[in-house]
Amino acid sequence: MKMPELDFPQGIEARFGETPQLVAHQLAGTVAEFLRMRLESAPRASLAVSGGSTPLPFFQALSHKALDWGRVDIILVDERWVEEADDASNTRLVKANLLQNNAAAARFFSLKQKGETPEDGLAAANAELVTLTRPLDVLILGMGNDGHTASLFPDAPELAHAMNLEIRETLAAMTPPSQAHPRITLTYAFMHRARFIALHLKGEDKLATLKKALSEPGGIFTMPVRGFLKPGLQIFWSP
Repeated sequence: MKMPELDFPQGIEARFGETPQLVAHQLAGTVAEFLRMRLESAPRASLAVSGGSTPLPFFQALSHKALDWGRVDIILVDERWVEEADDASNTRLVKANLLQNNAAAARFFSLKQKGETPEDGLAAANAELVTLTRPLDVLILGMGNDGHTASLFPDAPELAHAMNLEIRETLAAMTPPSQAHPRITLTYAFMHRARFIALHLKGEDKLATLKKALSEPGGIFTMPVRGFLKPGLQIFWSP
């Protein structure tokens, strides 16, 4: 297919495919190979994934990969503060689509804990992550049309804190007015240290958003995804 005309900074690799299924399999193969290499030299490896509908074929393809899944930690980059039985739960999505087949042996860390609000559950969520393999080996991000990624929303009052590179926190509670549910997210300081980072996108609208983000790379608070548009990033896109 013809490559869309985008001005990528040096060091960013773009992989554009003709169908979501093709791109999902490319991404799954790339992630599986990276995890396999990490497990050759490390006792465990970690994978952080995003929710939503775009990654579903990626989850399903990755779940079939032959890996020593018992040595892989899996975590969501963010979660809505809802019960797992709720249709809006990304935890439910991951368990139904990624933690299946070979990947059923992986160790999953849940961001959603007890508590009425993310603030109430923050301590328990941090305790859940004590044994998570750090830094992250693989980080798979999505992007909204407002330029958010994970739950780093432009309108969240907690954004400046959650994107502060100087903080040591792994997690942040987020309450963006634009969203139906409060959320919990991995912080930018924690995510940006991942060894491998990919941005997985689908649709012409996301291509337009990406083009806008690339046009002014410095404005990370208006489009937080800009914080990840740096050398080493791999972008996987399909129509």
